[in-house]
Amino acid sequence: MIDEFIITTIHPQDVLITLSTIHEAQKKSAPAQRLLFNTYGKVLFRLAKRYLTDPAKAEDAVAESFYILLQTIDTCCFVAIPPFEMWMKRIVVNECLKMIRKDKRFDILSYPVLEGCIVDDELIEHLTAEEIFRLIEELPLGYRTVFNLYEIEGYSHVEIAEMLGISSGTSKSQLSKAKGMLQKKIIDLNPAYAKRKVI
Repeated sequence: MIDEFIITTIHPQDVLITLSTIHEAQKKSAPAQRLLFNTYGKVLFRLAKRYLTDPAKAEDAVAESFYILLQTIDTCCFVAIPPFEMWMKRIVVNECLKMIRKDKRFDILSYPVLEGCIVDDELIEHLTAEEIFRLIEELPLGYRTVFNLYEIEGYSHVEIAEMLGISSGTSKSQLSKAKGMLQKKIIDLNPAYAKRKVI
């Protein structure tokens, strides 16, 4: 239900880069590298903030990611924009996970959720992308990380387990609980929906 309205790809407004921009950046062209940052900086910051929530840490993750990107971009071969965007996105996600592991902040906890409730599609349709991302950011770290990796980035539970050092069963459990908590948060936006039960 939740994943139906999650943006899954990077789509910065008024994209200015072309393949030639990427190729120039690979040749260490400062203007091309600056254009990449100006085009994708805010989008990648938003991505990092979904994992870290703390704006300062998200900025650090993006800065480190761009350093890695600029140091390794000339080792890659890009024939289209989407693979380049996915590559950037993967660097940021990996950097965020590295920071989470370094801080030893990854918690696998159970939080009470509202059982047996459904969320009316009409309510979901009235949520803005900003509201959706805010609700995701409010999830506890463990729930949020697994939800982001599975529902938005598209990783499997086996891959997530390896990335986070947990079992695939724990990953599945955290995802289920994350969805339950998101449902509760959506319902809390309109308490009348809490009366609707799954039969």
